[in-house]
Amino acid sequence: MKNGLTTAVGLILACAAAALALAPAAPAADLKVGVADDHPKTSPGIAEQFYGAMNDIGLTENRITVLWDSTNPTTIPERDQIGQALDAAAAHGARVTLSIYADRARAITDSPQAAAQFVAFIAQVARAYPQVKDFIVGNEPNKARFWQPQFNPNRTPAACAAYEPVLAAAYDALKAVDPTIAVIGVGLGPRGSDNPLASGNLSISPVRCIRDIGRAYRASKRKRPIMDELSLHAHPNADTDRLETGYSWPNAGIPNLARIKQAFWDAFYGTGQPTFEEAGLPYGPVRTMKLRLNEVGWQVAIPASSQGAYFGRESVVTTDEGTQAAIYGNLISFLACDPTVKSVLFLTLVDEADLDRWQSGLMRADWTQRPSYSIVKGAIAAGQTHCAGRPAAWRHAFRPVGVHLGFTAGTRPRSARNRTWSFVAGSEEGTLFTAALFRLRGPGRISPAARSRIVRSLRSARPNGAALKSTGKLTGGWDRVVTLPARKVKPGYYVYGARIVAELNSARHATYIGRSFRVGTP
Repeated sequence: MKNGLTTAVGLILACAAAALALAPAAPAADLKVGVADDHPKTSPGIAEQFYGAMNDIGLTENRITVLWDSTNPTTIPERDQIGQALDAAAAHGARVTLSIYADRARAITDSPQAAAQFVAFIAQVARAYPQVKDFIVGNEPNKARFWQPQFNPNRTPAACAAYEPVLAAAYDALKAVDPTIAVIGVGLGPRGSDNPLASGNLSISPVRCIRDIGRAYRASKRKRPIMDELSLHAHPNADTDRLETGYSWPNAGIPNLARIKQAFWDAFYGTGQPTFEEAGLPYGPVRTMKLRLNEVGWQVAIPASSQGAYFGRESVVTTDEGTQAAIYGNLISFLACDPTVKSVLFLTLVDEADLDRWQSGLMRADWTQRPSYSIVKGAIAAGQTHCAGRPAAWRHAFRPVGVHLGFTAGTRPRSARNRTWSFVAGSEEGTLFTAALFRLRGPGRISPAARSRIVRSLRSARPNGAALKSTGKLTGGWDRVVTLPARKVKPGYYVYGARIVAELNSARHATYIGRSFRVGTP
């Protein structure tokens, strides 16, 4: 049964600190709105037209790709074209972010020296273009298209842990070139199958990728950060999704940013890497990270009047241009009230002509304007990049998020012949559970001594006083029936108990104890 706000079973015990909650917060800088588009590398004339359109809309940032060719590790491909694009951007007052990654998924992992060569190339690019102060290191390492292998031979995750030392070395190299450079990781893809046997989507979910990066960072004993900001590609799961649809855990889109922040905090709290934190919390100085949504795009169907500018066949189910326009306008005001989001970049300004690629721009491939062009322009002109309400505040969770258990509201008496012991449970994130049935001395309120005994038993791998005991997993966002061993118990008074531990951070755990009920005639 899919879990949601209307779930009739159980009591929602979500920790309020785990979610975005409207609360007073310090004034934040306006949201930066831009695009991710390589069109300016095409020619000086195209670059002039491109940045002119950006100025007209009010966009202030463009992300440009720089690919590393491991067969020519010291050559900057399209060096002159990138320089021309940067000059045009400067002339139009646009900030440029360079996204640097390998042109082959195994380029960095194929040889022992490849990672060092890639890092040296990143520093070379930074020296070649000193006017650029924002660099994204890598691109979607949690997807097989950009990083391989995704999994080890024993089917454990490999990619994101292998990416961590590359990011760390790139951080040091870029800071050596210019300490003011913002090093941006990870360019996370929003979804992953977490299935080492997958045939068509060999990938790792974003929260588990962050977990693996954090584990590798902790194992390295590094004291310095590995990134200044975190990049997420916040595409929808399907182009027909609404803005508010989002993803089921462990994937994440625009409505699920709290999930990314929590995963990042779980991965790095207490280390030299800043996390998403707030003032007033008792664990040290505040070093708040920023999120960059460096790719956001809903793909649309092409109207008949522009179809001549495209070729190939569409590979996804698209939405319509009016829906795209409404989504793009609404997400600006929505994200403007999240002070941890620094920028959002639409992919792209101008569509790619190949229908198997991206048709999510504000302009079609023939450079005609979509409705989203004027909607985004109007939103920026109306000041919607500045939060009009109260900024959304986030604080990390101390306990598993969104736990609900069917036994918390009590349970009916049972026959002495009963052999079935079960209840419905769920959580909003992946969790591990230990559940048990405990016999009590009598009815009524559970004594402090009995509670302590139950808590100790649930922490133990052995039965330790439990009449029945079971362990397992809860899948984030889905309910399941937790079943204890099928056998009779002695007549008396009993209570269900459960210990829930967050998959991403074993320090986040909680114990829940139900109400006593009678079995048979005591």
